[in-house]
Amino acid sequence: MEPTATDYLKKAQIMIMAICTGLIVANIYYCQPLLVLISKTFGIPAIQSGRIAFLTQLGYAIGLLFFVPLGDKVERRSQIVWMTAFAVGALVFAALSPNLLCLEIASVCIGATSVVPQLILPLAAHLSPPSRTGKVIGAIMSGLLIGILLSRTLSGFVGRWLGWRGMFWVAAGISFSLLIIIRYTFPPSRPNFKGSYASLMRTLLTLTREQPVLREAAAINALGFATFGMFWTTMVLHLSGAPFHYSSDLIGLFGLAAAAGALAAPLVGGSADKRNPRIAIGYGLGLLLSSFVLLYMWADLVVGMIAGIVLLDLAMQCIHVSNQSRVYALIPHARNRLNTVYMTVSFIGTAMGSAIGLFAWDKGGWAGVCITGALLTAAAFAIYGLTHRRMQTATV
Repeated sequence: MEPTATDYLKKAQIMIMAICTGLIVANIYYCQPLLVLISKTFGIPAIQSGRIAFLTQLGYAIGLLFFVPLGDKVERRSQIVWMTAFAVGALVFAALSPNLLCLEIASVCIGATSVVPQLILPLAAHLSPPSRTGKVIGAIMSGLLIGILLSRTLSGFVGRWLGWRGMFWVAAGISFSLLIIIRYTFPPSRPNFKGSYASLMRTLLTLTREQPVLREAAAINALGFATFGMFWTTMVLHLSGAPFHYSSDLIGLFGLAAAAGALAAPLVGGSADKRNPRIAIGYGLGLLLSSFVLLYMWADLVVGMIAGIVLLDLAMQCIHVSNQSRVYALIPHARNRLNTVYMTVSFIGTAMGSAIGLFAWDKGGWAGVCITGALLTAAAFAIYGLTHRRMQTATV
Protein backbone atom coordinates (compact mmCIF):
# COMPACT_ATOMS: atom_id res chain seq x y z
CA MET A 1 0.00 0.00 0.00
CA GLU A 2 1.49 3.35 -1.07
CA PRO A 3 1.66 6.17 1.53
CA THR A 4 -0.56 9.22 1.36
CA ALA A 5 0.73 12.79 1.61
CA THR A 6 0.14 12.78 5.39
CA ASP A 7 2.31 9.67 5.75
CA TYR A 8 5.42 11.30 4.27
CA LEU A 9 8.45 11.69 6.54
CA LYS A 10 9.10 14.96 8.33
CA LYS A 11 12.59 16.51 8.38
CA ALA A 12 13.07 15.60 12.04
CA GLN A 13 12.22 11.96 11.34
CA ILE A 14 14.70 11.87 8.46
CA MET A 15 17.40 13.25 10.76
CA ILE A 16 16.62 10.68 13.46
CA MET A 17 16.71 7.90 10.86
CA ALA A 18 20.10 9.14 9.61
CA ILE A 19 21.53 9.20 13.15
CA CYS A 20 20.18 5.73 14.00
CA THR A 21 21.45 4.35 10.70
CA GLY A 22 24.94 5.70 11.30
CA LEU A 23 25.21 4.52 14.90
CA ILE A 24 23.92 1.00 14.19
CA VAL A 25 25.97 0.35 11.06
CA ALA A 26 29.02 1.41 13.10
CA ASN A 27 28.72 -1.91 14.96
CA ILE A 28 30.26 -3.79 12.05
CA TYR A 29 33.27 -1.46 11.76
CA TYR A 30 34.31 -0.94 15.38
CA CYS A 31 36.52 -4.02 15.19
CA GLN A 32 38.84 -2.73 12.46
CA PRO A 33 41.12 -0.39 14.47
CA LEU A 34 41.10 -2.98 17.27
CA LEU A 35 42.61 -5.86 15.29
CA VAL A 36 46.12 -5.36 16.67
CA LEU A 37 44.77 -5.17 20.25
CA ILE A 38 42.73 -8.34 19.70
CA SER A 39 45.76 -10.16 18.32
CA LYS A 40 47.74 -9.28 21.47
CA THR A 41 44.95 -10.49 23.76
CA PHE A 42 44.79 -13.92 22.14
CA GLY A 43 48.47 -14.20 21.22
CA ILE A 44 47.98 -14.49 17.44
CA PRO A 45 49.57 -12.69 14.45
CA ALA A 46 47.89 -9.40 13.52
CA ILE A 47 47.03 -10.72 10.05
CA GLN A 48 45.12 -13.64 11.64
CA SER A 49 43.00 -11.24 13.70
CA GLY A 50 41.91 -9.75 10.36
CA ARG A 51 39.44 -12.66 10.16
CA ILE A 52 37.29 -10.76 12.66
CA ALA A 53 36.66 -8.03 10.08
CA PHE A 54 35.96 -10.60 7.37
CA LEU A 55 33.52 -12.60 9.53
CA THR A 56 31.65 -9.47 10.59
CA GLN A 57 31.15 -8.48 6.95
CA LEU A 58 30.12 -12.04 6.11
CA GLY A 59 27.56 -11.97 8.92
CA TYR A 60 26.18 -8.73 7.52
CA ALA A 61 25.74 -10.37 4.11
CA ILE A 62 23.89 -13.28 5.80
CA GLY A 63 21.59 -10.85 7.62
CA LEU A 64 20.91 -8.98 4.39
CA LEU A 65 19.91 -12.16 2.61
CA PHE A 66 17.67 -13.71 5.27
CA PHE A 67 16.31 -10.79 7.35
CA VAL A 68 15.96 -7.75 5.08
CA PRO A 69 13.37 -9.32 2.68
CA LEU A 70 10.99 -9.64 5.63
CA GLY A 71 10.51 -5.87 5.50
CA ASP A 72 8.13 -6.39 2.56
CA LYS A 73 6.08 -8.86 4.62
CA VAL A 74 6.11 -7.70 8.28
CA GLU A 75 5.66 -4.32 9.93
CA ARG A 76 9.04 -2.64 9.48
CA ARG A 77 9.26 -0.66 12.73
CA SER A 78 8.70 -3.77 14.85
CA GLN A 79 11.29 -5.69 12.85
CA ILE A 80 13.81 -2.86 13.29
CA VAL A 81 13.24 -2.83 17.07
CA TRP A 82 13.73 -6.59 17.39
CA MET A 83 16.84 -6.63 15.20
CA THR A 84 18.37 -3.83 17.28
CA ALA A 85 17.67 -5.83 20.45
CA PHE A 86 19.46 -8.86 19.00
CA ALA A 87 22.39 -6.61 18.02
CA VAL A 88 22.72 -5.54 21.67
CA GLY A 89 22.97 -9.20 22.68
CA ALA A 90 25.60 -9.94 20.04
CA LEU A 91 27.75 -6.99 21.17
CA VAL A 92 27.58 -8.14 24.79
CA PHE A 93 28.61 -11.64 23.65
CA ALA A 94 31.66 -10.13 21.91
CA ALA A 95 32.64 -8.13 24.99
CA LEU A 96 32.52 -11.28 27.14
CA SER A 97 34.25 -13.61 24.64
CA PRO A 98 36.76 -15.79 26.53
CA ASN A 99 38.58 -16.98 23.39
CA LEU A 100 39.04 -16.21 19.71
CA LEU A 101 36.44 -18.75 18.54
CA CYS A 102 33.73 -17.12 20.67
CA LEU A 103 34.72 -13.70 19.35
CA GLU A 104 34.53 -14.98 15.77
CA ILE A 105 31.03 -16.37 16.39
CA ALA A 106 30.03 -13.08 18.03
CA SER A 107 31.41 -11.20 15.02
CA VAL A 108 29.15 -13.12 12.64
CA CYS A 109 26.18 -12.40 14.94
CA ILE A 110 27.05 -8.69 15.14
CA GLY A 111 27.11 -8.48 11.37
CA ALA A 112 23.88 -10.43 10.90
CA THR A 113 21.92 -8.35 13.43
CA SER A 114 23.28 -4.95 12.38
CA VAL A 115 21.37 -4.90 9.08
CA VAL A 116 18.94 -2.36 10.58
CA PRO A 117 20.16 0.42 8.22
CA GLN A 118 19.05 -1.69 5.27
CA LEU A 119 15.59 -1.88 6.85
CA ILE A 120 15.49 1.85 7.54
CA LEU A 121 16.42 2.87 3.97
CA PRO A 122 13.50 1.08 2.25
CA LEU A 123 11.15 2.41 4.94
CA ALA A 124 12.37 5.95 4.25
CA ALA A 125 12.08 5.44 0.48
CA HIS A 126 8.54 4.09 0.94
CA LEU A 127 7.52 7.17 2.97
CA SER A 128 9.11 9.73 0.61
CA PRO A 129 7.42 11.45 -2.34
CA PRO A 130 8.84 10.10 -5.63
CA SER A 131 10.33 13.48 -6.53
CA ARG A 132 12.44 13.48 -3.34
CA THR A 133 13.35 9.82 -2.92
CA GLY A 134 16.96 10.29 -4.01
CA LYS A 135 17.46 13.27 -1.72
CA VAL A 136 16.02 11.45 1.29
CA ILE A 137 18.15 8.37 0.57
CA GLY A 138 21.19 10.63 0.23
CA ALA A 139 20.49 12.30 3.58
CA ILE A 140 20.15 8.97 5.39
CA MET A 141 23.17 7.60 3.52
CA SER A 142 25.18 10.52 4.89
CA GLY A 143 24.35 9.31 8.38
CA LEU A 144 25.19 5.74 7.44
CA LEU A 145 28.52 6.58 5.85
CA ILE A 146 29.58 9.04 8.54
CA GLY A 147 28.74 6.30 11.04
CA ILE A 148 30.91 3.83 9.14
CA LEU A 149 33.83 6.22 9.01
CA LEU A 150 33.66 7.86 12.45
CA SER A 151 33.16 4.43 14.04
CA ARG A 152 36.83 3.83 13.43
CA THR A 153 37.77 7.11 15.15
CA LEU A 154 35.62 6.31 18.18
CA SER A 155 36.82 2.73 18.27
CA GLY A 156 40.46 3.74 18.06
CA PHE A 157 40.20 6.06 21.07
CA VAL A 158 38.03 3.79 23.20
CA GLY A 159 40.27 0.84 22.36
CA ARG A 160 43.35 2.79 23.43
CA TRP A 161 41.91 3.71 26.84
CA LEU A 162 39.38 0.98 27.66
CA GLY A 163 40.62 -1.92 25.51
CA TRP A 164 38.75 -3.68 22.71
CA ARG A 165 36.25 -5.24 25.13
CA GLY A 166 35.38 -1.76 26.40
CA MET A 167 34.48 -0.71 22.84
CA PHE A 168 31.98 -3.54 22.51
CA TRP A 169 30.40 -2.58 25.85
CA VAL A 170 30.07 1.03 24.68
CA ALA A 171 28.54 -0.16 21.40
CA ALA A 172 26.00 -2.28 23.29
CA GLY A 173 24.97 0.75 25.34
CA ILE A 174 24.58 2.91 22.24
CA SER A 175 22.47 0.28 20.48
CA PHE A 176 20.22 -0.17 23.52
CA SER A 177 19.58 3.59 23.63
CA LEU A 178 18.73 3.58 19.92
CA LEU A 179 16.26 0.74 20.48
CA ILE A 180 14.21 3.04 22.74
CA ILE A 181 14.43 5.97 20.31
CA ILE A 182 13.36 3.84 17.35
CA ARG A 183 10.39 2.40 19.24
CA TYR A 184 8.91 5.82 19.98
CA THR A 185 9.90 7.95 16.95
CA PHE A 186 9.80 5.74 13.84
CA PRO A 187 6.49 5.69 11.92
CA PRO A 188 4.74 2.35 11.37
CA SER A 189 4.54 0.88 7.86
CA ARG A 190 2.03 -1.17 5.91
CA PRO A 191 3.55 -4.32 4.38
CA ASN A 192 2.47 -5.31 0.88
CA PHE A 193 3.54 -8.95 0.50
CA LYS A 194 0.95 -11.54 1.65
CA GLY A 195 2.67 -14.80 0.73
CA SER A 196 4.87 -17.14 2.77
CA TYR A 197 8.51 -16.56 3.71
CA ALA A 198 9.55 -19.26 1.22
CA SER A 199 7.67 -17.58 -1.62
CA LEU A 200 9.12 -14.23 -0.56
CA MET A 201 12.63 -15.64 -0.86
CA ARG A 202 11.88 -17.20 -4.26
CA THR A 203 10.96 -13.78 -5.62
CA LEU A 204 14.59 -12.70 -5.05
CA LEU A 205 15.65 -14.95 -7.92
CA THR A 206 12.79 -13.68 -10.08
CA LEU A 207 13.74 -10.06 -9.46
CA THR A 208 17.39 -10.77 -10.21
CA ARG A 209 16.50 -12.52 -13.45
CA GLU A 210 14.03 -9.89 -14.66
CA GLN A 211 15.82 -6.66 -13.69
CA PRO A 212 19.03 -5.94 -15.67
CA VAL A 213 19.51 -2.61 -13.85
CA LEU A 214 19.55 -4.50 -10.55
CA ARG A 215 22.16 -6.97 -11.84
CA GLU A 216 24.45 -4.24 -13.15
CA ALA A 217 24.11 -2.05 -10.04
CA ALA A 218 24.82 -4.99 -7.72
CA ALA A 219 27.87 -6.14 -9.70
CA ILE A 220 29.44 -2.67 -9.86
CA ASN A 221 28.69 -2.01 -6.21
CA ALA A 222 30.15 -5.37 -5.13
CA LEU A 223 33.46 -4.51 -6.77
CA GLY A 224 33.41 -1.01 -5.28
CA PHE A 225 32.62 -2.36 -1.82
CA ALA A 226 35.38 -4.95 -2.25
CA THR A 227 37.94 -2.15 -2.63
CA PHE A 228 36.38 -0.37 0.37
CA GLY A 229 36.58 -3.44 2.63
CA MET A 230 40.07 -4.28 1.40
CA PHE A 231 41.39 -0.78 2.09
CA TRP A 232 40.00 -0.33 5.60
CA THR A 233 41.07 -3.82 6.73
CA THR A 234 44.67 -3.50 5.53
CA MET A 235 45.09 0.20 6.32
CA VAL A 236 45.29 -0.74 10.02
CA LEU A 237 48.20 -3.07 9.27
CA HIS A 238 49.90 -0.43 7.10
CA LEU A 239 49.62 2.40 9.63
CA SER A 240 50.60 0.26 12.62
CA GLY A 241 53.87 -0.74 10.91
CA ALA A 242 56.82 1.15 9.40
CA PRO A 243 57.20 4.05 8.80
CA PHE A 244 54.17 5.19 10.84
CA HIS A 245 53.95 2.88 13.91
CA TYR A 246 50.62 4.49 14.90
CA SER A 247 48.51 3.33 17.84
CA SER A 248 44.80 2.50 17.51
CA ASP A 249 43.63 6.01 18.49
CA LEU A 250 45.77 7.70 15.82
CA ILE A 251 44.68 5.16 13.21
CA GLY A 252 41.07 5.88 14.11
CA LEU A 253 41.57 9.59 13.35
CA PHE A 254 41.88 8.76 9.66
CA GLY A 255 38.14 8.11 9.74
CA LEU A 256 37.69 11.89 10.11
CA ALA A 257 39.23 12.40 6.68
CA ALA A 258 36.89 9.84 5.19
CA ALA A 259 33.86 11.54 6.77
CA ALA A 260 34.47 14.57 4.55
CA GLY A 261 33.57 12.49 1.51
CA ALA A 262 30.42 11.19 3.18
CA LEU A 263 28.97 14.72 3.34
CA ALA A 264 28.55 14.60 -0.44
CA ALA A 265 25.80 11.95 -0.25
CA PRO A 266 22.80 14.36 -0.17
CA LEU A 267 24.22 16.22 -3.18
CA VAL A 268 24.63 12.97 -5.09
CA GLY A 269 21.12 11.88 -4.10
CA GLY A 270 19.62 15.20 -5.18
CA SER A 271 21.39 14.93 -8.51
CA ALA A 272 19.97 11.42 -8.96
CA ASP A 273 16.44 12.87 -8.69
CA LYS A 274 17.10 15.27 -11.59
CA ARG A 275 19.25 13.34 -14.09
CA ASN A 276 20.34 9.84 -15.00
CA PRO A 277 22.16 8.60 -11.85
CA ARG A 278 24.29 6.29 -13.98
CA ILE A 279 26.40 9.30 -15.01
CA ALA A 280 27.53 9.82 -11.41
CA ILE A 281 28.56 6.15 -11.23
CA GLY A 282 31.05 6.67 -14.06
CA TYR A 283 32.56 9.67 -12.27
CA GLY A 284 32.70 7.65 -9.06
CA LEU A 285 34.64 4.84 -10.70
CA GLY A 286 37.14 7.36 -12.06
CA LEU A 287 37.63 8.82 -8.59
CA LEU A 288 38.04 5.34 -7.11
CA LEU A 289 40.82 4.49 -9.54
CA SER A 290 42.51 7.83 -8.82
CA SER A 291 42.42 7.15 -5.08
CA PHE A 292 44.44 3.95 -5.43
CA VAL A 293 46.98 5.72 -7.63
CA LEU A 294 47.47 8.31 -4.89
CA LEU A 295 47.62 5.68 -2.15
CA TYR A 296 50.28 3.80 -4.12
CA MET A 297 52.42 6.85 -4.95
CA TRP A 298 52.22 8.49 -1.52
CA ALA A 299 52.09 5.37 0.63
CA ASP A 300 54.58 6.71 3.21
CA LEU A 301 53.13 10.23 3.51
CA VAL A 302 50.31 11.17 5.87
CA VAL A 303 49.02 13.77 3.40
CA GLY A 304 48.97 11.14 0.67
CA MET A 305 46.97 8.73 2.81
CA ILE A 306 44.48 11.45 3.73
CA ALA A 307 44.03 12.55 0.11
CA GLY A 308 43.55 8.95 -0.99
CA ILE A 309 40.97 8.30 1.75
CA VAL A 310 38.93 11.41 0.88
CA LEU A 311 38.89 10.45 -2.81
CA LEU A 312 38.04 6.82 -2.06
CA ASP A 313 35.06 7.69 0.11
CA LEU A 314 33.79 10.41 -2.22
CA ALA A 315 33.94 7.82 -4.99
CA MET A 316 31.88 5.38 -2.94
CA GLN A 317 29.23 8.09 -2.40
CA CYS A 318 28.87 8.57 -6.14
CA ILE A 319 28.71 4.85 -6.85
CA HIS A 320 26.56 3.62 -3.98
CA VAL A 321 23.96 6.40 -3.59
CA SER A 322 23.41 6.57 -7.36
CA ASN A 323 23.07 2.80 -7.69
CA GLN A 324 20.70 2.63 -4.73
CA SER A 325 18.48 5.34 -6.22
CA ARG A 326 18.28 3.36 -9.46
CA VAL A 327 17.39 0.14 -7.65
CA TYR A 328 14.66 1.70 -5.46
CA ALA A 329 13.02 3.22 -8.54
CA LEU A 330 12.44 -0.16 -10.20
CA ILE A 331 9.50 -1.67 -8.26
CA PRO A 332 8.35 0.49 -5.30
CA HIS A 333 6.37 -2.26 -3.52
CA ALA A 334 9.39 -4.62 -3.59
CA ARG A 335 12.02 -2.23 -2.26
CA ASN A 336 13.14 -4.48 0.61
CA ARG A 337 13.65 -7.44 -1.73
CA LEU A 338 15.43 -5.30 -4.32
CA ASN A 339 17.60 -3.92 -1.54
CA THR A 340 18.27 -7.47 -0.33
CA VAL A 341 19.70 -8.55 -3.68
CA TYR A 342 21.62 -5.32 -4.15
CA MET A 343 23.12 -5.10 -0.66
CA THR A 344 23.73 -8.84 -0.19
CA VAL A 345 25.84 -8.91 -3.33
CA SER A 346 27.52 -5.66 -2.25
CA PHE A 347 28.51 -6.95 1.19
CA ILE A 348 29.64 -10.28 -0.16
CA GLY A 349 31.95 -8.04 -2.15
CA THR A 350 33.02 -6.27 1.06
CA ALA A 351 33.71 -9.57 2.85
CA MET A 352 35.63 -10.95 -0.11
CA GLY A 353 37.49 -7.65 -0.40
CA SER A 354 38.66 -7.97 3.21
CA ALA A 355 39.89 -11.51 2.50
CA ILE A 356 41.52 -10.51 -0.81
CA GLY A 357 43.13 -7.52 0.91
CA LEU A 358 44.72 -9.70 3.59
CA PHE A 359 46.06 -12.02 0.86
CA ALA A 360 47.40 -9.06 -1.15
CA TRP A 361 49.01 -7.63 1.99
CA ASP A 362 50.65 -10.96 2.79
CA LYS A 363 52.05 -11.33 -0.74
CA GLY A 364 52.84 -7.75 -1.74
CA GLY A 365 52.42 -5.42 1.23
CA TRP A 366 50.76 -2.03 0.74
CA ALA A 367 51.77 -1.86 -2.92
CA GLY A 368 50.02 -5.19 -3.52
CA VAL A 369 46.86 -3.85 -1.86
CA CYS A 370 46.83 -0.70 -4.04
CA ILE A 371 47.42 -2.64 -7.27
CA THR A 372 44.67 -5.09 -6.35
CA GLY A 373 42.29 -2.19 -5.64
CA ALA A 374 43.05 -0.69 -9.05
CA LEU A 375 42.40 -4.06 -10.74
CA LEU A 376 39.03 -4.46 -8.97
CA THR A 377 38.09 -0.92 -10.05
CA ALA A 378 39.08 -1.76 -13.63
CA ALA A 379 36.75 -4.78 -13.51
CA ALA A 380 33.90 -2.48 -12.38
CA PHE A 381 34.71 -0.13 -15.26
CA ALA A 382 34.53 -3.07 -17.66
CA ILE A 383 31.01 -3.97 -16.45
CA TYR A 384 29.98 -0.32 -16.66
CA GLY A 385 31.28 -0.01 -20.21
CA LEU A 386 29.93 -3.33 -21.52
CA THR A 387 26.39 -2.51 -20.40
CA HIS A 388 26.45 1.17 -21.39
CA ARG A 389 24.53 0.86 -24.66
CA ARG A 390 21.81 -1.33 -23.15
CA MET A 391 21.41 0.90 -20.09
CA GLN A 392 21.02 4.01 -22.25
CA THR A 393 17.61 2.71 -23.32
CA ALA A 394 16.60 1.17 -19.96
CA THR A 395 14.09 2.89 -17.72
CA VAL A 396 15.83 3.88 -14.48
